[in-house]
Parts: sequence; structure tokens; C-alpha cells
Amino acid sequence: MPELPEVETVMRGLAPVWTGQRFARVVLNRGDLRRPFPDGLGQRLTGATVLACRRRAKYGLVDTDRGDTLILHLGMSGRMRLDPAETAKHDHVVFETEAGRVVAFNDARRFGSLDLVATADVDRHPLLAGLGPEPLGPAFGAAMLGRAFADRLAPAKALLLDQRIVAGLGNIYVCEALFEAGIHPARAGGSVATARLKALAKAVPAVLEAAIAAGGSSLRDHAAPDGTLGYFQKGFQVYGRAGEPCPRCGRPIERIVQSGRSSFFCAHDQR
Repeated sequence: MPELPEVETVMRGLAPVWTGQRFARVVLNRGDLRRPFPDGLGQRLTGATVLACRRRAKYGLVDTDRGDTLILHLGMSGRMRLDPAETAKHDHVVFETEAGRVVAFNDARRFGSLDLVATADVDRHPLLAGLGPEPLGPAFGAAMLGRAFADRLAPAKALLLDQRIVAGLGNIYVCEALFEAGIHPARAGGSVATARLKALAKAVPAVLEAAIAAGGSSLRDHAAPDGTLGYFQKGFQVYGRAGEPCPRCGRPIERIVQSGRSSFFCAHDQR
């Protein structure tokens, strides 16, 4: 599933194409993805002008001059294809602007979603209402992590993946950030030393910003709207590298399963 850097990359790619432009036509080639589309979605977007393309956690947000916001989730395999040469099999929603640009929401596995809500209420929408602070925002930091981790028996990795604690983090970037901070993914949150929490507060945004600069990680389906693939996966320190040497100490990277997800780490450098 696309994580924060991948969604950020997609929304940055859409911004110059959509911001300030009017949708001339929005075509729905089916009635649903993960769940049914809102009633009249195509009609409500057709003729609307895009005011902003932004991101909240793993969701893309498209604000319009009609006081509506389109909430976009890419699911497992969703892609936004910019000016495709031809219609593809899984182009389920097609957006056309008056400037002649075309964006197709392609989703082979149909785990993505589109919702249209009043912009004034978007932060209270069920998808967004319970989310924690953005890891690239001012509310994120060592003090906030200290409060969230205090007295917790849950593993540090599980706490970081809890969207109510930090919004937008996923498996890849949590593994990488924990390695940078020297924290074992299975360590109980309440036992993480203050110094390590400070290191984690720096590592999380640093890893995310590096990933965004690299266009995200293209492991399966992710690509920017123009088709450019991300390349952050080429610089993974631990993720997906079980059995390979740790870039710091040379000992083999290990893998364990936590809540059904693979965790990659160096047992020597992460305590």
C-alpha cells in the first residue's frame, strides 16, 4: 500500500495539472472501487475548479471552488495516469480538464476509494477524524512521542504504525526510521530511552523527506502521475534486506513478523 511519501509524490504531480483548472468532464467507468462512489460524483465534479491538491496521512485531498473536497485513497494498486496514450483496462475514473489534460485513476485490485465531502467538514470525516499529527508537521517531535510511548507495553513499531498516534507512517518507513534511531522494533514503547526518542523524532521526518525527494518507493505499482518510478528502495538500509549485511556493523539483517507484517532490523545496532 502506498505510504506517505508515495501519496505526497502523487499529489505533487497532480498539483500543477489540476490546481486552478476546471474539470470539463469526469467519467466513471464503474460504480465503485472499495465501496460505492458518492451519488452524483461525476456531475458534482464536472465544472468545478480545483483550488488545491494536498495530502493528509495516506489520503490525497483535492479542494474545489464548490466547497467540496475529493478524498482520494490509492489502495493497494491505485495509480493516477497523466495524459495516457490510450485507455487501459483498469482506468475506472477519468478526469478531463478544460485545458485538455487527462488523468485516469487506474486500480487493478480495486482497493482504492473516492469520497466527496464538504471542505469545511473534511477533518471530521470518518477517514480523517481520528488521525494523529503529521510526522512532517510542527506537532510531531520528541515530546509528542514521549507522551505516546509513556508506560506502553506495545512494541515501538506498532505504536508508530498506529495512525491515531502518527498519521501516514507505514511498514517501510517505520523500519527505516527505527534503524536510524537504533530502536529494536519489538522494544516496548515505555522502555525506549529519552535519547532514543529524540533520535527517532529526527529520523522519522528525515527518512520521509529523503523518500519524497526520491519519488517514493516503487516496489510494485507506485509511480508518479507522469509515470516516473520512485527509487528510494535502492537506498533501503534494512527493509527487505534480511540476510544481507548491516550497513553499519556488517552483521546480517534479521526479519521477524509482528502483527502479520515483516520487520527488518539489525539486532546489534537496534536495542
